[in-house]
This record gives sequence, C-alpha cells and structure tokens, in this order.
Amino acid sequence: MREQLSLLSLEEKVGQLLLIGIAGATIDADTRTLINTVRPGGYCLFARNIRDLRQTRVLLDELRDLAPVVPFLSVDEEGGLVDRLKRVMAPTPAASRLQHPDQASEQAAIIGESLRILGFNMDLAPVVDVIDEERRRYSNGLFSRTYGSSREEVVGYASAFLASLQANGIMGCIKHFPGLGASRVDSHDDLPVVEISEIELDTADLFPYRQMLASGMVHAVMAAHVSFSENRHQRNDDQGRPLPASLNAAFVTKLLREEMGFGGLVVTDDLEMGAIMKNYGIGEACTMAIAAGADVLAICADQNNIRSGYESVLETVRSGKITEERLNSSLERIAAAKSRLSDPLDFNAERLDQLSQRTDQLSAGL
Repeated sequence: MREQLSLLSLEEKVGQLLLIGIAGATIDADTRTLINTVRPGGYCLFARNIRDLRQTRVLLDELRDLAPVVPFLSVDEEGGLVDRLKRVMAPTPAASRLQHPDQASEQAAIIGESLRILGFNMDLAPVVDVIDEERRRYSNGLFSRTYGSSREEVVGYASAFLASLQANGIMGCIKHFPGLGASRVDSHDDLPVVEISEIELDTADLFPYRQMLASGMVHAVMAAHVSFSENRHQRNDDQGRPLPASLNAAFVTKLLREEMGFGGLVVTDDLEMGAIMKNYGIGEACTMAIAAGADVLAICADQNNIRSGYESVLETVRSGKITEERLNSSLERIAAAKSRLSDPLDFNAERLDQLSQRTDQLSAGL
C-alpha cells in the first residue's frame, strides 16, 4: 500500500486526503468528472445514496474500481437516529437503548457483516461521547446516540461494539474527539463553546479515548468541531475567534498524538457543518485542518466545496506552506489504515435478509 501511494502524482496524493460525499444513488456525469478530477481517497455514503441493496453494492463496486488505490468506503451506521441503512434493512436500535455490552457486540456483528456484503469497508462509529444525567438536558444533537450514563459504561459498550465490528471486517472510527458530551449547541448548526473545567474534560470526556487507545484496537479517530474556553489546549484564530478542536494543532497534534500517543488516522468531522462554514471558507478550513494534524478531510455534500477544498490544499502544498514531509506523514497513516481494510464479501441478498431478522430480534429483546 505504501508503495502504491508513493507512485501517485502530487495531485493524486492530495486527493488521498479527501473523504467525500456524492450526490445520488448512481455515478452521473458530473460525479464522474468530479471523481476523475479529485481522485478522492474515500467516500462516505448517506441515505440519499442508498436506494436498495443491489444498487448500493453496484455503486460501491464502481467507486472502488474508479480509485487509483483502494478507497475508504464509509458510512455513519450507529443505529437509531443515525442509521443510513434503515430504508433497505431492519432499523437498528439506538445506542441509548442497549442494556448490556453484549448487545452492542451483537449489533456491531450484524452491522459489520451487512456492510461488508454491501461493499463498505469502514463505519464512522462508535460514538464515545459521555452523557451523564446533567448533560442529558442539553440540546446538542447527540440524543440517543451515546452509551449508558457514565464514562465506564461508554468504554464498555463502545469497546464491545468496535471489537465486534472490526472482527467482522469493517474498520471503525471512534468519535467525536475530544468530546461533545458537554456541548449545548449542535455543531451541525454552530460552533459549540464548552465551558467545563479542564479537570472535567480530562476525567470524563477524554477517559474513553485513553482507555480505548491503550487497548490497541483504535485505528481511526474523528476530530470534532468544538471549542473549550477553559482548557489549556484552546487556541484562537488570527481574528480572535476560538478555534474548533478539528482545526487546532494543540488538540489534534499535541494532545491526541503526542500526549495520548495515538499514531493512527485522524478524520475531521464534516467540514460543511455550520460550526466551520459560518466562520471559515472551505479551502481555508481544509488547510487549517491539515496544519492541525488531521489526515483525512470529510467534505460530504457540495461538489463546489469538494473542488475548492482539494484545490486549496493542492496549492498550499505546491507553495510549500504545507511541506511534502507533512503530506507524506498523512499518506503514511492513510496507507497503514488502508492496509487493514477488508475486501467485500460476495453479495448475498438472502444473508442480508437473515441479518435484518437478527436486528428485529435484537430490538424486540430491548
């Protein structure tokens, strides 16, 4: 994999940094032109892309065939509110409904095999944000998406989910670093400015990361668009605005990589969220995220934004503001992650129906 990436042109290497969304359930002419221009390192599918089981597999096979090296073929498949397959398979229960880590393991086994039959190789899950009874009152978009009501329960459930998911051939990605549990604003809408103490962030929100990173099972972490006014790692941008953690080297590089020792893949949350777009242009946000230490830039919808992000990073590399050494460090981590990806299983509609029935049985037992 490293040798494959080393043979790419500069333009193709920059494309490897992008995880993009596409418009529909098929690859139309505009989408094909975009792919041929950007050569993205991966894709994230949403409900708009998933019409039926066979169509989803055909789409993913085509995306794989168009890529110069194996792409990340990802989806947010958590269950509950974030269930991209619910139109084509039985709805899977929300994390908050699960009553034992064994149920999280069973759920992930079903999700993992289903995704692999459909052609995916990555799931942007599980959520490891910590929501206790006090935080449950906040309107931050995490309703029902989190496990249990304590940091220990989060670790127990999320670890069971991740281990089972990856045992079934789908790479997971824990999120949203360094923690959205105390946010009072949904980052889809605006930038959360969290006012908890440094001690609370350290002992509550970072606890799942420390525990799970120590296990060696975590290969990808998603960086959140969130700021922490009372934290030593918080920085402001050149206009005095609080930097989101996803664009802040003190969080991504110093805290996650250096202090916590994480050497795997860092993926940004979708850079088209309000927390970013209300404050930065997409090109500026992409270059800031790379400078902060991110490896993969998620731009999940607008083709113009995808092009602008790609062109901005490419120009910044050409100008030397992002060094070739910095680019290569991300390509090394991307290569390491891609070397862990599994090939898809044979398409089997009957088996997918059986897995749907297992999901119904899981839901009925809750």
